[in-house]
Formats: sequence, C-alpha cells, structure tokens
Amino acid sequence: MDAGSLGGILLALAGILAGLLLEGGHISQVVQPTAAMIVFGGTLGAVMLQFPLSTVVIAAQRLARIFLHRPDGGEAMLHQIVGFANKARRSGIVSLDNDLPHVANPFLRQALMLAVDGTEPSELRRIMEVQINNITENEARIPAVFESAGGFSPTIGIIGAVIGLIQVMQHLDHMDQVGRGIAVAFVATIYGVGSANIFFLPAAGKLRQRARDDERLKEMALEGVISIVEGMNPRMIEIKLASFRGARPSPEPTKRDARR
Repeated sequence: MDAGSLGGILLALAGILAGLLLEGGHISQVVQPTAAMIVFGGTLGAVMLQFPLSTVVIAAQRLARIFLHRPDGGEAMLHQIVGFANKARRSGIVSLDNDLPHVANPFLRQALMLAVDGTEPSELRRIMEVQINNITENEARIPAVFESAGGFSPTIGIIGAVIGLIQVMQHLDHMDQVGRGIAVAFVATIYGVGSANIFFLPAAGKLRQRARDDERLKEMALEGVISIVEGMNPRMIEIKLASFRGARPSPEPTKRDARR
C-alpha cells in the first residue's frame, strides 16, 4: 500500500468535509447522485471519445497502481548485474546462458540473451533503446487519460450546475425552494472541480512518476549489460549503476576485487 497516495486523498477529503461541517453544513448537502451521474458520466464519455477504448480500459486497470505499489527491485537488480559481471569476467559471457531462466525482469533477460548471443554493444544498445522508447510512448498514454479527465470534469460540472439552475428557474413560483435548488445545482461544480484537483490530475502525476521509475530501471539494466559485454570491471559497473539509484556503492571491496 502506498501510504502517501492513500493518506493524501483521505487528507484532502477530510479537510474539505471538515470545513463544510465547521461552517454549519451537512454531508448530505454535497451527496447528490444526479450531479455525480452528470459529471462522471459526461467525463467518461468525453475521455472515451478522445482515446481508444483499449487505452481507457488499461488506464482503469492502472488505478490500483496509484495506491498499491511494489518496490521496483532496482537494488536487487544492481547486485544481480554485478554478480553476472563477476561470472562473465571469470568464465566468459557465454557462461551467463545458464542464468537466463532465473532472471525475473524480462527486459534484463532479453538484453542478456542478446549479449550471450554475441551482439555487438552498439547494436545491442540500439535494439533495446528502441524497445524502451516504444514502451515509454505506450505508457505515456495512461497519465494522459487522467489529465484529460481532469480537464473535462470541471467544465462538465458547470454544465451540471446550469442544468440544475434551469430546473430551478422553471419553478420560481415556489420561492421557498429556490435557494435550496440553487445550492443543489452547484454541487455538480464541486464534483467536477473537486475530482479534477483531488484525484484525476494527481493520479496522472503519480502514474507518470511510476512510468519514469520503470524507464530508469530499464536504462540501468541496459547500461549494466553493455558494461558486461565491454568487459568493464565489476566494481566500476557497481559504481556506474549506483548513480541510477541515487545510492552509494558498497564501500568495502569484495575479496575478488582485493585479489585483483
């Protein structure tokens, strides 16, 4: 569970509702199923018009990634690559062929497979960078869905408010209900602006950050494999890859490095 995401949205909702209650309001005043249907139904329809249905479905599936996030495994990958570098230095890069089935990360496994097959470093980099670019382009569409929803929902909220006001104006003969009707009409605006700024736009930012983390992990894997192919010292590889993690390499040299 991502405590920051869950805590952030709960804190935002709690702050708004607490302000409403302190002003003497009631939660029932902002619970309007009709307004919710107008805002969220209209927003979903507009998003489906802008994006292919498959992209919208994938974006809906990625909602869980906002609140549930596994560690990226970058530290484990770094140590795994250094281990591969030590083995390749002792027994040659072809010896890594037996380790391929045990590599969990598919991008790292594919890069190692090309390396074991004797692919030149420049060609290996070109092939895997094309894959990174394609994955990055596809992943960029997911945050764009939520950004679009954040742009549409406030406007559709205004449409909902206008619809409510039209209904109020048709019943001006009941002046005692006009004030209540106007208050209800503006709930749609609250839903539109609130959903955009509390959920849709922050969700887009969080998903973009997740995608960037995945991209950096792939870049680290690629640099590590190319360094192995080029015969770089494992200690140097560790220092090089540690920069992707923003971490320091282990200060103590390994026994193998000490013997060298």
